[in-house]
Amino acid sequence: MRPRFLVFFLFVLTHGLAQDLSLESVLSYSFPSELVASRNNGAIAWVENDKGVRNLYYAIAPDFQPKQLTQYTEDDGQEISNIQFSDTMEFLIYVRGGAPNRNGEIPNPTSNPIAYERAIHKIDIKTGAQQRVATGNSPLLLNDKVFYLKKGGIRMMTLNGETDTSLFNIRGSVSSLRLSPDESKLAFVNGRGDHSYIGVFDLSTKELDFLDTTIDLDSNPVWSPNGTSIAFLRQAYETPLLFIPRRETHPFSIMIANVNSGKVSRVFKAGQGQGSAFKTIAAKNQLFWTATDEIIFPWEKEGWTQLYGISANGGTPRQLTPGNQEVQYVSQSADRKRLIFNSNQGDIDRQHIWSYSDELSQLTSGNTIEWAPVIDGMGNAFCLGSSATQPADVKKITAKGLSATTNEADYPMAQLVAPQQVVMTAEDGIKVHGQLFLPKTTDTRTKKPAILFFHGGSRRQMLLGFHHRGYYHYFYAMNQYLASKGYVVLSVNYRSGIGYGMEFREALNYGAAGASEYQDVLAAAKFLQDHPEVDPYRIGVYGGSYGGYLTALGLSRDSDIFKAGVDIHGVYDWNAIIKGFIPSYNKLELPDFAKQAYDSSPVAFMEGWKSPVLLVHGDDDRNVPFHETVLKANKLRELGVEFEQLILPDEVHGFLLHRNWLTIFKATAGFFDRKL
Repeated sequence: MRPRFLVFFLFVLTHGLAQDLSLESVLSYSFPSELVASRNNGAIAWVENDKGVRNLYYAIAPDFQPKQLTQYTEDDGQEISNIQFSDTMEFLIYVRGGAPNRNGEIPNPTSNPIAYERAIHKIDIKTGAQQRVATGNSPLLLNDKVFYLKKGGIRMMTLNGETDTSLFNIRGSVSSLRLSPDESKLAFVNGRGDHSYIGVFDLSTKELDFLDTTIDLDSNPVWSPNGTSIAFLRQAYETPLLFIPRRETHPFSIMIANVNSGKVSRVFKAGQGQGSAFKTIAAKNQLFWTATDEIIFPWEKEGWTQLYGISANGGTPRQLTPGNQEVQYVSQSADRKRLIFNSNQGDIDRQHIWSYSDELSQLTSGNTIEWAPVIDGMGNAFCLGSSATQPADVKKITAKGLSATTNEADYPMAQLVAPQQVVMTAEDGIKVHGQLFLPKTTDTRTKKPAILFFHGGSRRQMLLGFHHRGYYHYFYAMNQYLASKGYVVLSVNYRSGIGYGMEFREALNYGAAGASEYQDVLAAAKFLQDHPEVDPYRIGVYGGSYGGYLTALGLSRDSDIFKAGVDIHGVYDWNAIIKGFIPSYNKLELPDFAKQAYDSSPVAFMEGWKSPVLLVHGDDDRNVPFHETVLKANKLRELGVEFEQLILPDEVHGFLLHRNWLTIFKATAGFFDRKL
């Protein structure tokens, strides 16, 4: 065994050679999100999160030069969403503030004594003058009025903030507001717990109708181009259990209802077995009714999330996106003649943009990553995009490729590394993809410490570049920073994540059904142990949420492999997590499942936990209860296991404050430096 002081000296030496990148600089990007396009004009708008300061930007044809519209200045954690252009292009509306927790509290990560609100705002495009319209969310414009949701009900108000009234009273909750093409009727989803209806409200007669009410869950209404009919998705209710494989169920259907006659027909029903369960995509609506009366929808008939089309009159569906690929972000042009989407067709660990009208065409390719495509009223296409060393920007898609609408200035791209695609084989034969970050240091004689990173979700896929979610943009940058400090970092796309087909996502016995993905944790550890640049006795592990769960599972089951870990708001007991999402869980009386969930959790293996850990959690977490970390820490105290803690008052699961991300990552890097 090498003397400890020599190991430390050699690490500091290689650390010093590689250390050119500061944590502040690698997190200095401005992250764009919420990209939307004008339906009638050449214009786009989006949100920039510049080190925690969120502002609304827009760009207008023909030059599409970005202009800042709002003037917020604080890293206060107040999100901006639900952006919508007025038809006249005079103003935008948007929502500022996050969703409430179960106590009705809006996120307040700064612990501001003056509570924040989630409110709808109107802002003039030319002057920047803005007005708070109403407290609420999901606004929908109609001339000088706005419909919006508040506490599960629907309200209407003029845009000058007057005549706030309830549009109608109804049992249950209202969501998914959809105006008819002639703007005379409003379709919506009426949720009632174990069933839901599609409702239609006539704005002139004030009459309310429901379409073909059943015991099923109806959702995602879409109007026909002529406004006479509505297509919607119908799914059967089933026992609400989470974090277990679900490869098949009662087949979903697509229904069409004539809003005048009330006649309803089933235009499509999935078959039994593979593809019977509906797989959602990232889109405003899961169904698209085209100008040629074709209904386009996602379907896993072949075990991959692909797009299919079927005539509104019925018939045999046709596959629009052949090949082993996962379609994710989808949007439709305002004239309904074109769909634009991203997928990993032919590039499994990246995503590129495709278009479909009469035929399928690929719009982007190469060593870049693109997502969230939109088409404006003039037919211009835009998306968000990144690469291995370039954070996300707004991109215009042209015949010649991508051109940057926004661009990062002074970002240290040259100091980053391009992660390598690696494929590992778990003990049961499952192939697992990962991204390997190798330090730039030229000293290959000295073995380096290594760190495994596990994403959350688990329905996520880390990519060979900056991710499309802000949460993982941060973690990707952190992995780059750790590599710059001399660590070998391996990010693992373990089973139950997306991107590799239905069977990988719905892996047998994963999660609360047996933690089969732990085999992927061990396969990744073996990969690092065998890597020529890695010291197999200095391997750490970290991750957030589901990644925190795998971190705790690794430390509790194999502390001899994992010498230190950082568990960020991780799962301790699956039963507590499922109850958090489904309050009725305890009433289901499933003792066998509850025992299986317990045995799949870190709580069942705590006696084996020997390695030190840093526990990180915000106490307004709405996904993983804060109590999970309290119980975990108390058990570690009882066992005499060394742990450190970083608790963030009033922070939510996604960490809204940039300064908190800096604090977390500084603590993470410092902890690994001391323990590895």
